[in-house]
Amino acid sequence: MQRVALAYRFARYHPVRVGSMVVALVVAVAIAWRVLAAPAAGAPEARLPLATRSVASAAAPATSRGAEVVVHVAGAVVSPGVYRLSDGARTIDAISAAGGGRGDADLARVNLAARLSDGLRVYVPAVGETATPVVGGATDPAEQGPINLNEATADQLDDLPGIGPATATAIVAYRRDHGPFSSIEQLLDVRGIGPSKLEQIRSMVVV
Repeated sequence: MQRVALAYRFARYHPVRVGSMVVALVVAVAIAWRVLAAPAAGAPEARLPLATRSVASAAAPATSRGAEVVVHVAGAVVSPGVYRLSDGARTIDAISAAGGGRGDADLARVNLAARLSDGLRVYVPAVGETATPVVGGATDPAEQGPINLNEATADQLDDLPGIGPATATAIVAYRRDHGPFSSIEQLLDVRGIGPSKLEQIRSMVVV
């Protein structure tokens, strides 16, 4: 009680000092609160950019995946054409992409397990077709064996040296309009084939 009475008298006779002490106490409490509260409030803001960078770096490698190969599928398939396949695809995948083999496709003559590389041409022969099936890049008819003029497709004829798409189509059209070739020399009757071109492909074709 005596201490309370002394404090009361001090406050009564020294109001300015008491007021200054109260203000100083309030300021000290405010500063202490801000110092203690600052780390908790700032912590999430400091971590957000790190989380964002982590997600971005984890997602970045996805754009480098998905290597592809482009192959040309021709011959006795439902939809001949150029197809994009995943790297490591096999011949059977290319044929499936082209709709599968037709009813007359001779798939037994094709290596369905051969691994494909970019730029390859896959040719599926028909049953009874004498031309050698092809799974390869730019093909060399000399390595495949002679092409039968009466059975070859325009795609196969196009592989002959000096025979482009237009001349290959002309050979097929001539065969359709005039019947099977009876001799190699009969190619001279096809528009676009002269003596020099005939000699160039003579050893690569048969009738």
